[in-house]
Amino acid sequence: MKKVIFAAIAMSMLSTIGASAATPRGVDRANLDETVSPGVDFYEYACGGWMKANPLSDEYSRYGTFDQLGELNRQQVRDLVLGLDASAVPFGSNAQKIADFYALGMDADRLNREGAAPLQADLAKIARSTRTDMIDLMATMPGVAAFFGTGVGADMLNVDMNVMYWQQGGLGLGDRDYYLEDSENTKAVRAAYRDYLHTLANLIGYDDAAAYRLVGNVMDIETALARAAMSREELRDPAASYNPMAIADLAKEYPAVDLKRYFAKQGINKIDSLIVGQPKSLAAVNDILANYSEQALRDYLTAGYVSSAASYLSDDFINAEFALSQVLSGVKQQQPRWKRAVAVPNGMMGEALGELYVEKYFPPVAKEKMTKLVKNLQTALGEHISGLTWMSDETKARGLEKLSTFKVKIGYPDKWKDYSSLTIDPSKSYWENVQAAIMFNTNQDLADFGKPVDKERWFMSPQTVNAYYNPTTNEICFPAGILQAPYFNPDADDAENYGAIGVVIGHEMTHGFDDQGRQFDKDGNFSNWWTDADAEAFTTLADKLVAQFDAIEVAPGVHANGRFTLGENIADHGGLRVAYTAYHNALGEGNEGEVIDGFTPDQRFYLAYANVWAGNIRDAEILKRTKTDPHSLGRWRVNASLRNLEPFFRAFNIKAGDPMFLPENERVVIW
Repeated sequence: MKKVIFAAIAMSMLSTIGASAATPRGVDRANLDETVSPGVDFYEYACGGWMKANPLSDEYSRYGTFDQLGELNRQQVRDLVLGLDASAVPFGSNAQKIADFYALGMDADRLNREGAAPLQADLAKIARSTRTDMIDLMATMPGVAAFFGTGVGADMLNVDMNVMYWQQGGLGLGDRDYYLEDSENTKAVRAAYRDYLHTLANLIGYDDAAAYRLVGNVMDIETALARAAMSREELRDPAASYNPMAIADLAKEYPAVDLKRYFAKQGINKIDSLIVGQPKSLAAVNDILANYSEQALRDYLTAGYVSSAASYLSDDFINAEFALSQVLSGVKQQQPRWKRAVAVPNGMMGEALGELYVEKYFPPVAKEKMTKLVKNLQTALGEHISGLTWMSDETKARGLEKLSTFKVKIGYPDKWKDYSSLTIDPSKSYWENVQAAIMFNTNQDLADFGKPVDKERWFMSPQTVNAYYNPTTNEICFPAGILQAPYFNPDADDAENYGAIGVVIGHEMTHGFDDQGRQFDKDGNFSNWWTDADAEAFTTLADKLVAQFDAIEVAPGVHANGRFTLGENIADHGGLRVAYTAYHNALGEGNEGEVIDGFTPDQRFYLAYANVWAGNIRDAEILKRTKTDPHSLGRWRVNASLRNLEPFFRAFNIKAGDPMFLPENERVVIW
């Protein structure tokens, strides 16, 4: 699951209800490894059978129940797409756009014939660009992912209005540590990245000498950007990434970054100020644009552009991209073409497909039961806040007020996005159509600048297997895609639903009160509603949780990053505690629930939670996710989180001396 914090902090299955209704009530013992004691390693006990039955195939670097459901979801979406006939519907209809978009991605013969041809006109523009022209290209050419990112989002101090944000960026490897660390893994990644850039240069016609020059220039520029970039831990501080500056002052301090010209090229002529996320990075961009040679800058823009396009070109480009991903994640086999092709309209025209998806796969009964579950979880979280011993009554009252004003979105938006201004033209290349979709979505974003925030907007498509909390609208959102078994099954045992989707609901609610979310008030504004003593008490508890996860060795000599994953870990812990309370509230006082297949309700609750994170993962993917994913690895979302919960110990009779046991004075209970 994920928390969405827009711009200021740079932005975590499917069977039908009819199919999931056939799911048997109770625990599926095939998922268990009963040779392992739950007190020794609960993750292995709860998930070991599933892991043995689902070994990693070459296509995956990680595969778990979450991915399994994603695969089912992808197949459902593909079936919807294949059911569309572009020749039988009007040109310009959503059906035509989706069908033709998919067909373009599936036409391997055409893509291989075209090779680098779809890029040549844009590459020629980059090749003849001057230092001044480069600002224009960065503003207007889809695919030029250079130096920084800009976007429209709610003003953190006035969330009713949209403003412009500037964010650090421009790193082909995504994370700054890949450039700065000298571990065996990061050295291997940098070597693979150099090979990748060299191959791309050859594929667009560079000889080896020019290719080596491009590689050197790109690595020099991206390493300079990496040195100036905030770390992922630093990016977790909303205040550090909120730096309002006047355009006139920016022009004086960073004259080489002509932002007034940049925005004018995007059609925004009336912009007096923007929110700079990372001033140190902006200073580095200014230095690079002012002092690096024009050839170095052209090479950097060229590499970023070709890399953006690689997924939509011939097999030579796709294979080069895959070779890099093999080193990054350990994956051994390329995804089949249909999966890559269906992901494009699914991502770029998400609500157009979502409208079809909801009509076929999301019945009203699912929304009705989910609405009731959310209300029950909201009540339970209120009980937890009221009962906190470390928080004052003053802060509790404000917290309860924030909780009571949560906006809840379930299933799908009330109003669908209008795609009428997007043209998908099969006479043009696949990449040209992708560029059109990029521009459509960019223009939709830019059109919101200076306008009131649309609080009915969704930031995930209905078919997405995920959920989110957005602090600037104080909302929780559960798309239809995640409201399926094993997360949610209207016909399943309540213990299983509360242990799965109940924890998801509680997780997203708790994001409103994690280390980032707690800094936003009931209206979504960045505002301190805590007393100093309560904020200090929270920080003390959070730091203990950081230390718990820092101590976990995820690979030989590599530890989890408790600070980077703090928000998600707080949300996991809160979700587990709140869902457990909500479940027992639903049972009613004095009702212990029935034993099914030898498992008590509490046991089924915790087993359902663990089974959500069952999975296998490659060593390289562990290293990658530890560096780039704010969520803890599945094994530790189970074992490390549960060790803080007394009801879990009681459910499985876990005692002092058992490896899973944690003494009471070492446990962390925040929410």
